[in-house]
Amino acid sequence: MIRLRSLRARLLLTVSIATLLVWGAAGVGSYYQALHEAEELMDGQLSQSAKLLMSMVPPDSDNLETENSPVKSFSDNVSHPYEQPLEFRILDRSGRVLLQSSHAPKQVLPTPTDDKPVFADINHDGQPWRMMSIRSPDGRYLVHIAHPIKDRDRVGLEVAGQVALPILLALPLLALLVYVSVRRSLKPLEKLANDVATRSPDNLEILSDPQTLREAQPLVAALNRLLTRLAATLDNERRFTADAAHELRTPLAAVKIQAQVALASIGPGSNLADHQHALRQVLAGADRATRLVEQLLRLARLDPLARLPQSHQIDLAALAASVVSDMQTQAINKQQQLTFIAPASAIGTISVQGDADLLGVALRNLVENALRYTPAAGVIEVCADIDAQQPELSVRDSGPGVDETEAPRLLERFYRGQAVANAADSNGSGLGLAIVQRIAELHAARLIIENRVGGGLEVRLRWL
Repeated sequence: MIRLRSLRARLLLTVSIATLLVWGAAGVGSYYQALHEAEELMDGQLSQSAKLLMSMVPPDSDNLETENSPVKSFSDNVSHPYEQPLEFRILDRSGRVLLQSSHAPKQVLPTPTDDKPVFADINHDGQPWRMMSIRSPDGRYLVHIAHPIKDRDRVGLEVAGQVALPILLALPLLALLVYVSVRRSLKPLEKLANDVATRSPDNLEILSDPQTLREAQPLVAALNRLLTRLAATLDNERRFTADAAHELRTPLAAVKIQAQVALASIGPGSNLADHQHALRQVLAGADRATRLVEQLLRLARLDPLARLPQSHQIDLAALAASVVSDMQTQAINKQQQLTFIAPASAIGTISVQGDADLLGVALRNLVENALRYTPAAGVIEVCADIDAQQPELSVRDSGPGVDETEAPRLLERFYRGQAVANAADSNGSGLGLAIVQRIAELHAARLIIENRVGGGLEVRLRWL
């Protein structure tokens, strides 16, 4: 089966085939209808000729003697292409021949019972003839009249051919009109394609063509949605690049300054404590830059994903217990209490489809935020549970919570609210929650951030 990849070729082929079929059916139907009408016309001419012959019989026809002196045949002087050669015989009531042509057929048709004619095909002189028998209204005369079927068929075919010929001759013109119509109809699509093809890479404005075909409007709408998403993505990338450059500049500048301090503290009369402090600050700056680069790389890998590269069943309770166990040292160093809470019935029963490594990254980011912004002696709880038949992971802390006006911006990349300025460890990059949000999207989960009634913040990952 041939598959045409051109819309124009498909339209031309389908429309041409459909037109040819309909046109052909119409032509064949017209041809046979013309044949039938020609046959009816020939029969009508026979009837009319018979009535004219009856009107020519003189009133004293009873005294006519025509058996041995027939009239000249109508077949001997045909002057028109459509004129039919006729042979006839006129009989009286008793069957006596009153008048006949020189080659009149000898066959006798059934006598009509009224003035309606009787038609029949006969064989005369070795050829098929069409013969008609009709009685006069007063019943005195009977007329037999006939003409050759081959001549009547010739006339019928000529008439039918003349009817079908214009249809055949119109086919090339119709094909040309179909081609021109399809070509003109596809002009808006070609204009749209040229508009898209000639655009520069930085021109992401939506397509606005008031002459767009209704059938092409879904395509234009889809292209506009794509252009809008691309524009938003490029804006995010530009903003992300600018913010990343700014964020990296800060720790690198601090590392450079502290390295200069460390160099200046070397020499006679140098202070060893200042030298060591500068080196520790260099290490801290390097750690901060390393963490920022790691988060940037993680976001760069997560952003292009439309779905998880690999997915399997994950026990949320076991995952949460493992993260809490790994981060206990950090909590102890900050004199905080980090605990894992889960109902006994939830152990081994709360599972979701996903990537365990990515979910572990998301949960660690949430716990690190809680450890960073919760004061000493604070409590952080990591919970795994099922709420309304939906699996859920949550991290609760006893910190200051977030300002209601800042809550909508917490998921923005590089955004750090007032809590960062008040925190003892303010080395956050503002990317942690953005990473968690992207991982939640890939797992068909929702990230919910709420202030707790008794104080503190609760962040939940809830599967939909």
